[in-house]
Amino acid sequence: MYHGIQIKPPFFEIGPKAYIYGKEALQLAQHADRLSIQYDVRIIFTPQCVDIPAIASQTKYILVFAQHMDSIEIGRGIGSVLPEAIKEAGAVGFLLNHDEKRVSIDEIKAAIQRADEIGLASMICADNPQKAVEIARLNPNIILAESPDLIGVGVRDENSQSEINEINKLVHNINPEILVLHGAGIKNGNDIYEVVKRGAQGSGSTSGIMLASDPFQMLEEMIRAMRKAWDETH
Repeated sequence: MYHGIQIKPPFFEIGPKAYIYGKEALQLAQHADRLSIQYDVRIIFTPQCVDIPAIASQTKYILVFAQHMDSIEIGRGIGSVLPEAIKEAGAVGFLLNHDEKRVSIDEIKAAIQRADEIGLASMICADNPQKAVEIARLNPNIILAESPDLIGVGVRDENSQSEINEINKLVHNINPEILVLHGAGIKNGNDIYEVVKRGAQGSGSTSGIMLASDPFQMLEEMIRAMRKAWDETH
């Protein structure tokens, strides 16, 4: 676990994936930057790697994470994402093992070790409680818990909501310093409100924001709801 960055809950992750890039991505990141300070919510923004320098240099409060990182060393590795390169570009962390880009547990372990060496925070996806436990033993900074069935189109039910406390307990029994973000199936501010009220330290959204009629307005709705739920429960 990299200790050079302190992330205080509540925190939110915006995952633009490949929906936006360039100027559009920068504009959304700058909007997130304003909301972060306005609502005192830490926001992680995971743009395309080529957009990291512009976003990192033109924002102040958000944390820019790469969408992926490989554990390679400097040298051979064409097509790979070098840890040193994303750090120099301005990223402070990386996302790994999303349902759309799975990697092995050995690669997760190696990537976390490389990140710890050079000073990058790690956010690793886990699709069920058992995988969350396996990843927690590797000591990442953040575990992003999300069911593949909920990504993009899912709707949270009582069963998915009840997993929040279960996963939190399992992870924190291993290492209470690991933050747990509960994502997927997040469509609006009310969804954010509910997951935080039920115990989530953080949450996030991609399609709920990217496909909204007004992504800027939807992002603010979610951040406002997160702040409200956190203040009511802490």
